[in-house]
Amino acid sequence: MKFLEKFFKRNRVSIPIETTIILSSEEEKIIRRFQEQFDLNFRDQSLLITAFKHRSYLNISNEQREASNERLEFLGDAVLDLVVTQFLYEKFPKRTEGQLSKIKSILVSKPVLAEIASQLSLGDLILINRGEEKTGGRKRHSILSDTFEAIVGAIYLDMGMTQAGDFIRSTLLSKFKSIIQRELYTNYKSLLLEHIQSRYSDLPEYRVIQEMGPDHDKSFMVVVKIRGKEIGRGQGKSKKVAEQEAAKEALRKIGFNNFDQISD
Repeated sequence: MKFLEKFFKRNRVSIPIETTIILSSEEEKIIRRFQEQFDLNFRDQSLLITAFKHRSYLNISNEQREASNERLEFLGDAVLDLVVTQFLYEKFPKRTEGQLSKIKSILVSKPVLAEIASQLSLGDLILINRGEEKTGGRKRHSILSDTFEAIVGAIYLDMGMTQAGDFIRSTLLSKFKSIIQRELYTNYKSLLLEHIQSRYSDLPEYRVIQEMGPDHDKSFMVVVKIRGKEIGRGQGKSKKVAEQEAAKEALRKIGFNNFDQISD
């Protein structure tokens, strides 16, 4: 991570000395639960509190908007981007820039970060007002993902890039294989189209070759071809499902982004 440290050096503040602040009982609970869960001890505990402070909470605390976690989220987003980029660069030396960008966009997307935050029960610790809480704020993707990024920013400021990277790897990148397998293969037809267009001027052609079963319970067999050559086939209860299955088989045959072969 040395080159990342150098990259951030100009924009980074000095690691703060250990400070003592007056905390409410709720804030003490947040710090205690977080530090015990992740075995992290903040020198400046106010950074951790700020990371959990949604802007709606400022109506209660009577603070200015910059006291929310939005600035830490901004910083954490950049740290997260760099750590994930380096991880993928080193993990997949033979993949193209475009392929790496696609994987990264999945890993740092709001739904994925929100899922990780939810699995870590971070929503329970977020400081929000009652109105936001009543409307499901603790489970909202945007709030959860922003909080995760803000925590990354807080760890970076308090402990440095190495510790921030360790947190990202243990919480997010340790699950990258299952995340990619699930998220990337949500639309096989789009992936196949993108792959074919990058190599040929032709488009994949889908054709129903067989309909099976009675009208109320039909199944369809579909083949997908490129330049008249069959590259995959699939079966499903609808033509759309069968086409997706055909595209899935085609992708596996050509080995495009075959993440089943990725080692943990």
